[in-house]
Amino acid sequence: MNALKWDKEFALEQAADDAELLEELLEIFKESFLSDLQLIEEGLAEGSAVKIMGAAHSIKGAAASLGILGIHETALQVEEDSRAGGVDVAREKVEVLQSLLTDLQTV
Repeated sequence: MNALKWDKEFALEQAADDAELLEELLEIFKESFLSDLQLIEEGLAEGSAVKIMGAAHSIKGAAASLGILGIHETALQVEEDSRAGGVDVAREKVEVLQSLLTDLQTV
């Protein structure tokens, strides 16, 4: 779970100190993260940097809004490489993202 680098206090602050709302936001993020990760995997299979970029951008923004820096930083690396037309960083980081998703399920 340390790989997540989750700033729970920041996340709670973003949820107006409403722990129940934060829990709902985390559940929504888990679902969208899984969906976006599937898009990255599809993008890798297709060699589509555009598909990878869009999914990584979505993951990056949502993770940042919830203070989950480990996911944000990894998605940022994938997004920047794919924005330049590359897929290599996504190929290198897809397992890291999968592991982070697994870690997130325990939060």
